[in-house]
Amino acid sequence: MRTSSASHCFGIIALTLFVALSTIAAAQDSSPVGVQSASPVFGNEETGTGIKLPGLSNYAPTNNADNAATIRNVTMEAVLTEDGEPLKQGLTWRIFHPIPGQDGKLPLLATAEGGSATFEFEPGSYFIHVAFGRAGVTKKLNVPNSGPVETQRMVLNAGGLVLNAVSGSDVRIPGDLLKFNIYLAGESSNGEQQLVVQNAEPDTIVRLNAGTYHIVSDYGDNNAIIRSDIRVEAGKLTEAIIQHRAAELTLKLVSEKGGEAIADTAWSVLTSGGDVVYESVGAFPSLVLAEGQYSAVARNKDQTFSRDFEVVAGRNSDVEVLLDLTNTTGNSPRDG
Repeated sequence: MRTSSASHCFGIIALTLFVALSTIAAAQDSSPVGVQSASPVFGNEETGTGIKLPGLSNYAPTNNADNAATIRNVTMEAVLTEDGEPLKQGLTWRIFHPIPGQDGKLPLLATAEGGSATFEFEPGSYFIHVAFGRAGVTKKLNVPNSGPVETQRMVLNAGGLVLNAVSGSDVRIPGDLLKFNIYLAGESSNGEQQLVVQNAEPDTIVRLNAGTYHIVSDYGDNNAIIRSDIRVEAGKLTEAIIQHRAAELTLKLVSEKGGEAIADTAWSVLTSGGDVVYESVGAFPSLVLAEGQYSAVARNKDQTFSRDFEVVAGRNSDVEVLLDLTNTTGNSPRDG
């Protein structure tokens, strides 16, 4: 359960632009569930000759019967920027028939993965799409009956983004407690932001078209959320470190300070305004909270104990609630 807090403000403490993506030797792309990641990402190592696929003669729209005997080889390459070097890996090529099928979609004729690719075509029209992670571009290809067929150079206008986060000034947050969702900046026609990548992992290169993206960073599962707008530049790797104002806490009901946690305890954590942001049952549950003032309420054997505490960004701590049978209305306020 989440509530608004000061940590919902925009925050980012570092944004570094690195050299062209083609100089990075090995990394891993981040993709939603069901999309296979490619690794390495921004390498430009030689991977051998271009990929050659069977001809598309059974699918190409032809103008006359003579076309059946004409097979044209067309080579395709993709670059990050207009003056960039062709990418040698990480590409996915797709060739589509230009006429929609009965389902209203363009029939997919052939695919290839790797770097530059060579396809065999009969004369006719096709659509070419090349993807590099979440970056992609489409163009129409007209294959003539005769004469030269130029290499198809596809300019992706793409860059890369690496996300990470700290708590407080410099406390690195464990990756398993972080989640990044990447949206296109601005609203779509239905008033909602378009999700580009869901649950992107930290320290992972995400390949994107150049442009501005809205990043939503979740630290834990409660109210520690930061939003930032980050611009990705073509041919460059952008590293962004998000600054969270939050901390990790462990709740304990104890009979004395520093004592053993008492099992079978039900917990509720409330904001200073009385909103419940966390509920759990256990001896020492762990949680992440945005900085601010809270109350911890522990229920054990039909009795309730509580204490107020403060969360300071980057200061991970235990929050002990004393089991005081002489006073079950609450403990004295003190910081964890």
